Amino acid sequence: FHRGSDKMPGRVVTLLEDHEGCTWGVAYQVRGEQVSEALKYLNVREAVLGGYDTKEVTFYPQDTPDQPLKALAYVATPQNPGYLGPAPEEAIATQILACRGFSGHNLEYLLRLADFMQLCGPQAQDEHLAAIVDAVGTMLPCF
Repeated sequence: FHRGSDKMPGRVVTLLEDHEGCTWGVAYQVRGEQVSEALKYLNVREAVLGGYDTKEVTFYPQDTPDQPLKALAYVATPQNPGYLGPAPEEAIATQILACRGFSGHNLEYLLRLADFMQLCGPQAQDEHLAAIVDAVGTMLPCF
């Protein structure tokens, strides 16, 4: 549990399969000896421990969208034991404020995610994420 614990699981971005969906993110290119090491590490972290399925997806770089690449993504299913499922934004905000894991506080994760999405530009804005950030803002007097 990177941003939570067994008793208080934190919220993180979870990809679900959606053939019409679009996800904003970063792709990393690894080469040579790094490929097998990276895949081994990610397989353990995401598939074995995380319960995610590995999918090959098409990635469109922001600076060259007409030159798509193949990439791997780790996708959850509702049967994944770590999948928390949908919830009202206020409930998610309350959970985020209460959770901390060995990688840090869940609030830090949320704020870094929101900052990243801002850098991606207006086309990447997500109403659900914005509503969670707003809900956190109403719960923290100094936010």
